[in-house]
Amino acid sequence: MQRLVNKRILLGVTGGIAAYKSADLVRRLQDTGAEVRVVMTQGASEFITPLTMQALSGYPVHTDLLDPRAEAAMGHIELARWADLVLIAPASANFLARLAHGHGNDLLATLCLATGAPIAVAPAMNQQMWADPATRKNQLILQEKGIHIFGPGDGGQACGEIGPGRMLEPLDIIHQAAEVFDYDLMTGKHVVITAGPTREPIDPVRYLTNKSSGKMGFSLAQAAAEAGARVTLIAGPVALDTPNRVKRIDVVRAEEMYQASIQAVEQGCDIFISTAAVADYRPTVTADHKIKKSTEEIHLTLIKNPDIIAAVALHEKRPFTVGFAAETQDVIEYAQGKLKNKKLDMIATNDVSGSDVGFNSDNNALTVIWPGGHKVLPLASKTQIAKQLIELIAIRQS
Repeated sequence: MQRLVNKRILLGVTGGIAAYKSADLVRRLQDTGAEVRVVMTQGASEFITPLTMQALSGYPVHTDLLDPRAEAAMGHIELARWADLVLIAPASANFLARLAHGHGNDLLATLCLATGAPIAVAPAMNQQMWADPATRKNQLILQEKGIHIFGPGDGGQACGEIGPGRMLEPLDIIHQAAEVFDYDLMTGKHVVITAGPTREPIDPVRYLTNKSSGKMGFSLAQAAAEAGARVTLIAGPVALDTPNRVKRIDVVRAEEMYQASIQAVEQGCDIFISTAAVADYRPTVTADHKIKKSTEEIHLTLIKNPDIIAAVALHEKRPFTVGFAAETQDVIEYAQGKLKNKKLDMIATNDVSGSDVGFNSDNNALTVIWPGGHKVLPLASKTQIAKQLIELIAIRQS
């Protein structure tokens, strides 16, 4: 079931007695790590209430095509874009017919027309309806459109008849839904990434910091999420939007980043990637008020900040630990020393002395080193570099 971790499932419920199984299906999908939103037809609402589905899914249930309140929050086009899979369970004979012929006369049918995600249906109807030539023809049309058909099952039906037409049980549907997705490199993994600079306050208006933009760490978070991972991004003060499907924890000081990192490791993670440019030192004293310009010189006494990556690598719940080394000279030598001294599994290093890579640039070039090997990732966008690095980490960590 790991293929469903972090996946967005839009569950459509149509009218039929099998709608009661949809309540169980929501919970079981959530148990696999999927996020579930529910759309119901008017017929479905006669068999099970939207309130029940809302309570189970944790999100408002969408029922009307032209609902001003829904459109103000997540409209039908946004829902269509949101989904990784549109799953209609149960799918009535009427809905199969409308889906086959491209109707858009209610919210669920319109979503199916508007989405670029895969669509799957779990038919549920009387066995005579399933055997009817019109239904069989609609089934062929759906298959030609690339729509996945899960079932139906065979057995006793609510009407008392026996034969094919039962909606599959929720676990069977989930198994087939998982097969829709490719097995991604990091499916089922929890990846924690630190990104950006830290700020160490001198007084209420001044601080020590560095040039890190956080772009590399945010690109890695996006790449890891796209590879199927559950991602926690611990971010210093940066002006970047949170990548899709990424949990973000904002911090300012190095000590805050340290605490958030250790907590994430203690709660359990598989991979820890430290891209943050953490301040090595902080002032021993932070002034309560702005320091006035009164003398020619001012002296700051600094104390060393905790070494986050070293603490993670030595933790009893140690994950696969990846460090970053941004250097301006003797790049490979310094990185190799850091790899060994801090007992890392891998380190990515780059030369930030120029303006074409590293801090604030949209491009990067890395040399990735691990015990007994290395690989050069030539100059490319940080998005491309991030995907290459995530692939390399997945291979080395497995």
